[in-house]
This record gives sequence, structure tokens and C-alpha cells, in this order.
Amino acid sequence: MIVPRLAGLFARYAALLDNVATFLLTVALAYALGRFLVEPAAGYLMELRGTEPTLRRGLQRVLAVAVVVASVVAGLWVAGLGYLLDRSAIVVAALTVALGFAAQDVVGNVVSGAFIVTDPKFNIGDWIRWEGGEGTIEDIDFRATRVRTFDNEVVTVPNAALTTTTVVNPVLNDRLRIDLPLELGHDADLDTAVAVLVSAAEDHPDVLDAPEPSVRITSVDERVRLSARIWIADPTRASFARVRSEYAREIATRLPEAGIELGDGGPTELDGEVGVELRDVPRDRFSGGKER
Repeated sequence: MIVPRLAGLFARYAALLDNVATFLLTVALAYALGRFLVEPAAGYLMELRGTEPTLRRGLQRVLAVAVVVASVVAGLWVAGLGYLLDRSAIVVAALTVALGFAAQDVVGNVVSGAFIVTDPKFNIGDWIRWEGGEGTIEDIDFRATRVRTFDNEVVTVPNAALTTTTVVNPVLNDRLRIDLPLELGHDADLDTAVAVLVSAAEDHPDVLDAPEPSVRITSVDERVRLSARIWIADPTRASFARVRSEYAREIATRLPEAGIELGDGGPTELDGEVGVELRDVPRDRFSGGKER
């Protein structure tokens, strides 16, 4: 009795086991083909065509997901289980709608990520500034952008936050301006100060001749405030910080040598008279309102 039952049970599930084995084998072969042939070939073609690194990485991620999906679909069809796709279409549609309402923020980040990835002016390695911080882009995916700050911290910024705020990209063009604010006293020789600032800029090997260095007076109140303006050809954060520091150090050396002091303009001489006015003061001011 037991043997016939086992034989019948085996015969009943033999076809299913065969389908499952065929499915697993097909998925493995299709995934290996896509992973080790299609993906490298696509990466080589994108590199050959000069595709931006950010866009290339995004497309490679999409292709990796497509390879997995295609492998599963191929496995189902080859194993004769394609009917599962038809029967699950309604369920998948319902789940898609439900997830769409439950994960609106995630969907928004994914859509924003698609725009960022395809933007040729927003790339990995760029130095950016936005309302929430500043740093160098390390990675961009379809949900968030990872930025390394200049304190060596990695910040994960939702893509929706970057597409709904102003983002400054100082390295987009081939030149970058550096402004260095200075304060001088009213007794300083401005002509000499301007000459020293321009000379220090012209002597720096990384400062461009065109546009030429310039100095502007930005305000005059208790001090004279100037802004020295120079341009560099390598618009990276490292070059910006290095050139600005070297230029500031040179200014701090040359101005005192020319008899010009930075910062506080020194004591201010006051003219006039000082008078003292006497008046009666109620006694309760000294006794907390109570007479003693």
C-alpha cells in the first residue's frame, strides 16, 4: 500500500520538480550570460562613446536589475511556468498602486535620481554647495546622492532635496574666481595696498593673467573693507583652498613690509569736552523702595 502511494506521489510531483530544476538552471545560465557578457560589453561601449561617469554608472545599475528580471522571466518561460506571469499581473498591478501611495517619498527620490543621473552637468567628483552643506560627490544612485564633506564625513542626501533646492557647482566651468576680503584702517595708503595685492597675485604661478587680478572697495565705515579678486584655471576644492591660503599668506607678509597693517586700524582719537551733570536721586532707589 505504501509503495504504490509513494510511486503515485512521486509521479504527481516529478513534472513539477523537473520544471523547478529547469527554472533554476535557466535563471543561472541567463544571469551568468548577462552578468559576465552583456554588462561588460555595455560598459565598454559606453566608455568608448565617452559617456559621462555618472550616467554610465546609473545605466549599469539599471542594466544589472534588467538582467535579473530577464533571467527570472526566461526561467519561467523555459520551464513552462509562464502562466504564473499572466495570473500574477493583476496582483502585481495592485501591489504597484499600493506601494505607490505608501512610498511617495521613495518614488520622488527615484524620479529625481533619474534626472540627476542623466544631467551632464552633475557628475561624480564635482564639488557642490547646496542649502544643507558642501562637499564632493562620491556616488549617485536612484535614491540618494552621497557627498564627502571637507571634514571627511559622508553625507547621504535624498535626490529630491537636490532637485528642489539651489545647487552651486563651482567646478563646472574651466575657471574659478577667488575673493579674499580684507580690512584696513582709515590711515592706510590705499594705492599702495592695491599695488601690493595685485603684485602678490601676479607673482603667484597659479593665478590667471586673464581675467587680471583686481581689488575693489566694498564698504567704508569704521574700517575700509577691500576685496581682492583673482582667478584660477583648476576649479577644484583642493586648488581653491591651496591658492587662497598661499595668496593670503603672501598678503599678510607683504602689506606690513609696505607699512600697512591689516585688521584694526588702531586707536581712534576723540576731540571735545566731557561734562558731568548732577541731579537728585530718590532715596528709595538705594533701599529697594523702603525708607530706613
